Amino acid sequence: MTSRLGRLAVAFVATAGATLGVTVANPAPASAAMTICYNTSQAGAYAGTANQAASIWNNATVNLTLSANCGSNLRIYQITGGGSYAVRTSLGNGRVYIDTQQAAQYSPLRIVTHEIGHILGLPDNYNGNCSLLMSGGSAGTSCTNPYPSSAEANRVSNLFAGTLSASERSSARSADIFRDSWPSMLTSVS
Repeated sequence: MTSRLGRLAVAFVATAGATLGVTVANPAPASAAMTICYNTSQAGAYAGTANQAASIWNNATVNLTLSANCGSNLRIYQITGGGSYAVRTSLGNGRVYIDTQQAAQYSPLRIVTHEIGHILGLPDNYNGNCSLLMSGGSAGTSCTNPYPSSAEANRVSNLFAGTLSASERSSARSADIFRDSWPSMLTSVS
């Protein structure tokens, strides 16, 4: 008898809800990863390199997915002269410019991965340490490491999970231009 009353109560609530225009549903779980759509239509020779860099970030972070050509949160451009740089308009949004002249001196994959790091909220770190992706060109032309350190990857994961302090999130979300990560090769004058 109790189970019959329970079923009747459930049916009554469902009928009353439908009559009032209320629907009750089990919500689908939220996606664990945020997707940043990047566009390589203007990346020229660096489109494949951009795909490799996105794969590196996808493997290094836990709640972020960079996906090719599904939109334009991030646009990647090939330029000649002026240096490689990133323009972050907000966290996960902006433009990356890859200078062909610098890419002839430094590892193109390191450059692209580094510049995407800016879009993902990381600042430059000019300490010359090749194991840190965000040291950029300060590590020298022989440094080809395109992988973020675990600390760099964790910071990006935490930024997109919203687990950092308000001031840390604020600085990473702000619009910014990141230039001079890749100094020109110095030529000696005799």
